[in-house]
Amino acid sequence: MRHDGSPTSTDDQTEERLRLLVGLVVVTATICLAVAVAHLTAPPRSLLYPIALAGLVAVTNALQAKIRVRAQIKAFSSTSAAILVAIALLPPPWVVLCTAAGVALANGLTRNQPIKLAFNVGKDTTAAALASLAAHRAGLLPTLEETGGVAWGPQLVGLLAAAALYTVVDELLGTRVMALATGRSWRKVAFQDSDSRITFRLANLVIAVATVAILSYGPGLLLAMPPVVVALHLSHVGRLRAQQERRAWQRLAQTTDELNVVDLDAVLRTAVTRAAQLFSADQVDVEVHLGPQPRMVRGTADAIAYDGPPAEPPGTADAVIRTPLEDHAGGGDVGALRLRFRQPVTLSEREEYTLRTFASALCTAIRNASAYAELARAARAHAHAASHDPLTGLANRRELLERGTELLARRHADGVAALLLIDLNHFKEINDTLGHPAGDRVLTEVAHRLREAARPAEVVARLGGDEFAVLFSGLPAPAMAAHRAEGLLTALREPMELEGMRINVEASGGIAVAPGTGGMPELLRRADVAMYQAKRSGQRIATYARDRDTADVARLALGGDLPRAVAEHEFTVTFQPIVDLGTGEVLGAEALARWHHPDRGSIDPLRFLETVERSGLLPAFADAVLDQSLAAACAWRDAGFDLPVAVNVSPRSLLDPRFPSSVVARLQAHDLPPDRLFLELTETLTISQLEVVDRVLGQLRDAGIRLALDDFGTGYSSLSVLSRIPVHELKIDRAFVMAMENSPEAAAVVRSTVELGRSLELVVVAEGVESEPQRRALWELGCTAGQGHLFARPMPAPRLLSALRRGSGGRSGSLAPPLHDDGAVIRLTPGRRASGRGRPDRLPHLPA
Repeated sequence: MRHDGSPTSTDDQTEERLRLLVGLVVVTATICLAVAVAHLTAPPRSLLYPIALAGLVAVTNALQAKIRVRAQIKAFSSTSAAILVAIALLPPPWVVLCTAAGVALANGLTRNQPIKLAFNVGKDTTAAALASLAAHRAGLLPTLEETGGVAWGPQLVGLLAAAALYTVVDELLGTRVMALATGRSWRKVAFQDSDSRITFRLANLVIAVATVAILSYGPGLLLAMPPVVVALHLSHVGRLRAQQERRAWQRLAQTTDELNVVDLDAVLRTAVTRAAQLFSADQVDVEVHLGPQPRMVRGTADAIAYDGPPAEPPGTADAVIRTPLEDHAGGGDVGALRLRFRQPVTLSEREEYTLRTFASALCTAIRNASAYAELARAARAHAHAASHDPLTGLANRRELLERGTELLARRHADGVAALLLIDLNHFKEINDTLGHPAGDRVLTEVAHRLREAARPAEVVARLGGDEFAVLFSGLPAPAMAAHRAEGLLTALREPMELEGMRINVEASGGIAVAPGTGGMPELLRRADVAMYQAKRSGQRIATYARDRDTADVARLALGGDLPRAVAEHEFTVTFQPIVDLGTGEVLGAEALARWHHPDRGSIDPLRFLETVERSGLLPAFADAVLDQSLAAACAWRDAGFDLPVAVNVSPRSLLDPRFPSSVVARLQAHDLPPDRLFLELTETLTISQLEVVDRVLGQLRDAGIRLALDDFGTGYSSLSVLSRIPVHELKIDRAFVMAMENSPEAAAVVRSTVELGRSLELVVVAEGVESEPQRRALWELGCTAGQGHLFARPMPAPRLLSALRRGSGGRSGSLAPPLHDDGAVIRLTPGRRASGRGRPDRLPHLPA
């Protein structure tokens, strides 16, 4: 076997060492030739045999199976088989001459470089001389010199000795020169493809033994051996190439499997190392254009050398094969694959096809990994958005509850846990005076200061509006919570620059230590109680004390009963009808929640609603009330009374972005049109102008659900609310209705509300109508709808249905006689006459 590698070095020292080695090999071969000539005897039998063997050496040396190793070509030949045949047939001097002549002839015909020709002739001549001597020392006798029979035992032992020594010399010299020429370590060159080399040498030994066996029948067969040896050589070369092809496809299949991962880092690193192995490249780099910025990974078959922005490697390669990573589905290029070699190379047809296949698989893997990375990034962003406040970036209520629950589950090992609830004082004045963008900047600055003052293990959250919370953990004693709270509130005392002004932000804080039962909802409730204690008493910080809990023990017990009440459906809904003040006909009904406690009986909503809102069970409670209300509306519709139902909405429900989809889902479940549902909002919530509240209200209105503003006139900024909140109905608070007969101010509020509703084309409903004079006065002012004890008290849905069927004065669907008989002439007040709206429609809005 011969190594056909160009002895080109990367520096002068390597070049000098290479030339010195080649020189030593040539000198050694020259000495062997001189000794052979000196001991040359007459040719055995005929000169034709040495000539034929020299020709056999030349033919086998010229027939090479070439395999590229990086930029070098490693050539496999059957020269050793021909030399072993010569050793078996000729004396050593003639073996040396035949080998030198044959190898020189073959290298001359293939026009090898002089230095390569000298090295190959010298190496093979030296190896043949030493192998021939070893064979004869082992007992081998030249067949052409023997006239009698030849003993096959010594002959076979001699051939084996010759083959072993030839292999050692050939491998040592060949791999050493290859290592110097490629700049690689001798160990790597010696052991690379060692299995293929061993297989080839064993095959050459078999060819030699077979040839000698055939010639034992007659030396004349020697002239017929070159075609046989060539055929055997070509057959083995074919098997070797098939083996190489099979291994190459197996490596390609294995590589494409390894690329089938969703980690982009793993894809790029696998691509670099496996491409270097597949294509025997000195260096490989993969450049990717996907993602926020281009990226390049470069390395060898052994390690990654560079991972960063695209950059040329130090130095230059003599050959770079660039393959674009094209998306055949039409997505364009995603980057490029570059194979770098120290010397120019030409890929075989199989390698070019492998390169295209590999590039296609790599492109797909990069796209899949990039898409997965984008999905993971989006999932992280969505998870972050779901658990963090969009304005300040702090944890939101949901995240605080989840992390607090985890903390309380292991608090026995982490010391004392406590919660600080912070509320900014007079924050509304900033919003009203400087506008909400300024208020948002204040909230952002407060969040920044709290985050900076908090410790890494503490959770800082914004609960909504101007309310913040800090969850402490690992405190050595409960008293440390007050110390930490003092430090956090002190961080807020430094004046802020806002709109060219220096303003002071004052805050009140409530502290609660984690309770033994109730978990985070109870901890949050206690901190809330303490915060309001601080506000009422004028203190900066107050610590929760059970004896000062305005919720009292009974309310605390209600909080513990809430989970059972929700699970066992103890909450029920009663309905108070909304009536046309002129005709007495029922226009709709308002749903009112009731709690029938198994031990305490019926509990007033004012006692349990606040507890529900603070408990964390508000979504389940709201769903239960909404389901019962929609079911009642369906029952009335099936009985012929298509009435909308109004349901009160907790302020905290509108802080949940999932609330609109939950309401729409329940409407669809009950097969009820969206305009059959009114959601009543409290004015004190809607003026908060929280971005999430605006979005939730917009989604509800876009879905076709009607919105009503409850207790209108009791807040501080009613007109500003109407300019921003997309409501359909105003409800006059019962306090104004009950006082309007005796209070000109209350009557003025009612009158202005009715005129405002008329100008904005909104329905106006009066609450607390308890007498006919109130009814008539409201109707004359232009208020068309009302509810109160005059018409009916709150009642279960079946009782209301019975009342509708029974009617008033024989008129089903009405609960009061009309103010005027049909056909009567009605003299309206100027304000009433100006409305021109007539009686309201019963469906779908209250009134149209």
